[in-house]
Amino acid sequence: MIVRISGEGQYDLADEHHARLDELDNAVVAAVEAGDEASFQERFDALLQFVRSTGTAHDIEDLHGSDVILPPSDMTFAEAGEEFTGEGLVPDAA
Repeated sequence: MIVRISGEGQYDLADEHHARLDELDNAVVAAVEAGDEASFQERFDALLQFVRSTGTAHDIEDLHGSDVILPPSDMTFAEAGEEFTGEGLVPDAA
């Protein structure tokens, strides 16, 4: 799957990592829903770091449609309240 981090780039992430990506996304949603800004930041950073460290970065010139689009790393807690709701940004693994 292709995951985009807005403002940063795209990463190829093997399908075997979809479930972990979904878990991390759900953890961010839980922190936002709990109103826990510190926990949100920690979990959001972990989500982005997982994509960066597990995925393979695309060349900046090589753009493809993204399966998942994550907000930029400088997203505020207030903005997160609009993005990370319900089931989150990552579709559940099949």
